[in-house]
Amino acid sequence: MQLHEVELYVKDVEATKSFHKTALRVMAIGFLLSVPAAAQQQGFQDALLDHLAGNWVLRGTIAGSETTHDIAAEWVLGHQYLRIHEVAREMDSVGAPAYEAIVFIGWDEPTGRYACLWLDVTGGGGLTGEAIGHAAPNGDELAFVFDPGDGGVIHNTFVYNREADTWQWLIDNENGGNRTPFARVTLTRQ
Repeated sequence: MQLHEVELYVKDVEATKSFHKTALRVMAIGFLLSVPAAAQQQGFQDALLDHLAGNWVLRGTIAGSETTHDIAAEWVLGHQYLRIHEVAREMDSVGAPAYEAIVFIGWDEPTGRYACLWLDVTGGGGLTGEAIGHAAPNGDELAFVFDPGDGGVIHNTFVYNREADTWQWLIDNENGGNRTPFARVTLTRQ
């Protein structure tokens, strides 16, 4: 082998080593970046709530009036909560939606129940705990009970119909042990 050939061979070896080092660095960076993404995807896994994620149209009766609302539900905050954004199509006297709510549903590990925080335009003490309900796991039904502490109780039951891929929301007000229907609505996919 001549000196010129040796120099070319050494350059090839060095280039190959440099390529391998770069490839290893790229793979290491890719691995390190994928670990947090995988950790974030773990979150709260719930097959029933997965059926509620998506865009829906809510139709039915609330407080004795026919209504239509748009619903957008998505997993948020590291897949820990399902956020539901509900907006009425009906407008109030100033042109704003007649009703709007943001709802968070998650899992309360210590009690083994679902927890629901319901915040809406009515106020209602949502941040003081009055708008927090709980539901025990029960097949395709989430029967949330909200106790605002004023002697009345609100029952908000979400029922999933697997065959039709629809949800029913049944809301009843309870006072003195007597339940009165408040809302009977159905959610269908948009």
